[in-house]
Amino acid sequence: MKNDSAQRKPPHPYLSGNFAPIDRVQPLVACPFSGKIPAALAGGEYVRNGGNPVANEALGRDAHWFDGDGMLTGVFFSQSSNTGEVQPEFVNQYILTDVYLSTITSPALSSPLLPSIATLVNPLSSLYTITLRILRTLLLVLLSHLPGSKQAIKKISVANTAVLYHDGRALATCESGPPMRIALPSLSTVGWFNGDTCEGEPHAVGGPGFGGEGPLSFFREWTTAHPRVDPSTKELLLFHSTFVPPYVRYSILTPARPKPLPRGSLSRRFRHAGVPGVHSAKMMHDFGVSRSHTVILDLPLALDPLNLAKNRPVVAYDPTSRSRFGVFPRYRPEMIRWYETRACCIFHTANTWDSGTINSMSGEVLVESVNMLACRLTSASLVFSAGALAAPVPTRMVPEHEREEEQCRLYYYNFCLGPGDENVIRHQWALSAIPFEFPSLRDSSTMSPAKYVYGCSVSDSSFGAALGRAVKMNALVKMDVESLIARGRHDPPRSISGCVDTRNVDEILRSKEVDDPIKIFKMPEGWYAQESRFVPRQDGVSEDDGWLLSYVFDESQLQPDGECNPKAKSELWIIDAKSMNEVTAKVQLPQRVPYGLHDAAGHFLDSDAHDPKQPEPTADKAHKPHDRKRSVMEENHGQSENDNGEDYPSNEKRQDDKLDLERSVPEVATGHKRSTPGTTFKKLEERAQGLQSCDANEPCAPGLEYTWKDDKCQCVPLGKGLTCDPNHQCDPGASYVPVGNKCKCIKVSFSERSAPPHNP
Repeated sequence: MKNDSAQRKPPHPYLSGNFAPIDRVQPLVACPFSGKIPAALAGGEYVRNGGNPVANEALGRDAHWFDGDGMLTGVFFSQSSNTGEVQPEFVNQYILTDVYLSTITSPALSSPLLPSIATLVNPLSSLYTITLRILRTLLLVLLSHLPGSKQAIKKISVANTAVLYHDGRALATCESGPPMRIALPSLSTVGWFNGDTCEGEPHAVGGPGFGGEGPLSFFREWTTAHPRVDPSTKELLLFHSTFVPPYVRYSILTPARPKPLPRGSLSRRFRHAGVPGVHSAKMMHDFGVSRSHTVILDLPLALDPLNLAKNRPVVAYDPTSRSRFGVFPRYRPEMIRWYETRACCIFHTANTWDSGTINSMSGEVLVESVNMLACRLTSASLVFSAGALAAPVPTRMVPEHEREEEQCRLYYYNFCLGPGDENVIRHQWALSAIPFEFPSLRDSSTMSPAKYVYGCSVSDSSFGAALGRAVKMNALVKMDVESLIARGRHDPPRSISGCVDTRNVDEILRSKEVDDPIKIFKMPEGWYAQESRFVPRQDGVSEDDGWLLSYVFDESQLQPDGECNPKAKSELWIIDAKSMNEVTAKVQLPQRVPYGLHDAAGHFLDSDAHDPKQPEPTADKAHKPHDRKRSVMEENHGQSENDNGEDYPSNEKRQDDKLDLERSVPEVATGHKRSTPGTTFKKLEERAQGLQSCDANEPCAPGLEYTWKDDKCQCVPLGKGLTCDPNHQCDPGASYVPVGNKCKCIKVSFSERSAPPHNP
């Protein structure tokens, strides 16, 4: 007999090792830990979203890191009402999308319902193959609506990319549909969010939602995986990239109880406003948002099904084309200005903020430029390598002076907005030469000139070399971007290809400088991290005073063939963000957490999200895993959630079934329903704040308050800060806010007189 292992094809790098999907989900279960869990984490939940294919029998098939059914993995930090001790609890659940529910009720479906991104981007995929895969998907979607089908597929999103929190809702996102609401801390699924309400919510309101009405509404509701929440106004900003003109649309959602607008000011809430100047369908993953402006990234990475008619790949990158950045005032997308530069790819922006001056006579803020930090890739190789594919050779050569090494670095951009300025990018260079991706920062610092940005890196090779294998991150980085930008402005490096700090990872690790602007936490040998999330200390004295949370995995648990030991487990590490050299606590999880594309995108959801009237589960009430090992189907469908977020075994009757009568919910043969939202988490009654208002919940030491003083928000002795009368009357469009040591009526303006003519 022939040796089967000798005949076996090498495992797909993104379907093996700790990239491989897991086959078990479980409700909240208490976890052992070492070290001390910070009190700041009490009542919060760290949540990761990522793809975990449920239909995976054909391991030789096309597969891509971006594929897979959405799975949420969380650690909830409950606090004992008796002792005050914090107890971490692990939970993971599939997101019950239409695609997932259809898949698990179709046992004959051995390969995913949706075509792999690898199929679409593979330059060797024939027109016949791609067309056949797309037609198969369309046929299965149509058949799902016939009588006798157990689950109709109304939306094709797998909701596997990110998590955010807005206006009392935790939302899972993916580009191929609208957000999906999930319940906390159980991570059960509530329903699709249409911009007003969610399926499954009591008194949910139907309607056209993000896509509007008409035959193209299905595509128009596709929403960015990275919406932005303004920490001041609490607005949610989104864009929708589609296959039909105007190709990019733009939405702003206000919280349930927004601050009243002055008479005569522009409406802050609108949906699907067209963004002019984009001429074709593109793969757009992220964008930039400052307090007054929005930045759209029109890069030469096409995502267009019409390419099939031209015998071109659906996804194609043109390195000889140009990258374009569209900058416009937040509420005026028609006033967009376009800035061009060398071809590149950007999947994630880190932060965007305004620079300007205050007119001492009128009190008006004139925004003179918009700044943006983004992770810039010199090519689209990641799109191909994430599918274990070689990047295609360009059909047209890049000019010699524009050729760059394969890298991904944190870049600084400055877009001039002055009345007499041409559309010029004044600064565009890397802050550091080290690889840098998956950026994050302190929530309260977003859309303002934050000092620190955190991200992931690789220490044993260049990013280009890492692309030759499955990308695994073994270093967490903290950059003092404020200092690096100041150095770059004082002594600008070469435009586009230059770096402010030219050291590599090893040189930075050897540095003994106390004030080194770059600090790196390197994982122990054989350990790898995922995207991190910053949580501030309650009595912190600086922006970086807090912790980074990241799921980590020890690859010594891999078997000789590279596959994971069935008993392999991951940990959640809590790392001191100020020093970047100390692990404060390690939480031992009951199972492994596969390497995901977005960990920090899975938000740590702070305790403000909890209803203080409802006690949180404590260690005494921690949910225990079932004694016998259950399959993913049994685990995911053998339980439901009560109104307090507790999980009942499947043989117990729910007492809150009457809540489900408010709507028609998907119910499959296994008896599983999407959850109605419980009362453990209530909608935040978030108040919109002024231009320079300070977060009332920002922690300070006893005897101090977080308020405005000396041109910034800071902790000052009680009664020493500057408070402005919220009822003070200003002219339309202005807010009464602190300026220096006085309160003034301030209006942010982007004058129509100074806006250049439309220049697509």
